[in-house]
Amino acid sequence: MKATVYFKQQLAGILEKTTSGYYFEYDEKYLADPIAKSISFSLPKSQKKFYAKQLFPFFHGLLTEGFATKIQSRKLKIDEKDYFTRLIRTATVDTIGCVIIEEMK
Repeated sequence: MKATVYFKQQLAGILEKTTSGYYFEYDEKYLADPIAKSISFSLPKSQKKFYAKQLFPFFHGLLTEGFATKIQSRKLKIDEKDYFTRLIRTATVDTIGCVIIEEMK
């Protein structure tokens, strides 16, 4: 599964979930823009492809917690532990900061 990551309404990169883990890679145009900032301190602007076995803490931080998670998961009919699906279904508007996540189809 893949998702586009927007920072201040500009395509910043691609987030991907695979069987081995998660990958994040900045978009080339975003990297070339001297004004564009890193989406987080833990994911600095770089040409390297970032890898993590679990969802990156920055993206995990965009998810709801506690009772709100139970309500969202029930309403959207998704597993509470399926962080990637929750992220792409809920981080499309009104997220903390300036980051929006959209599922790639």
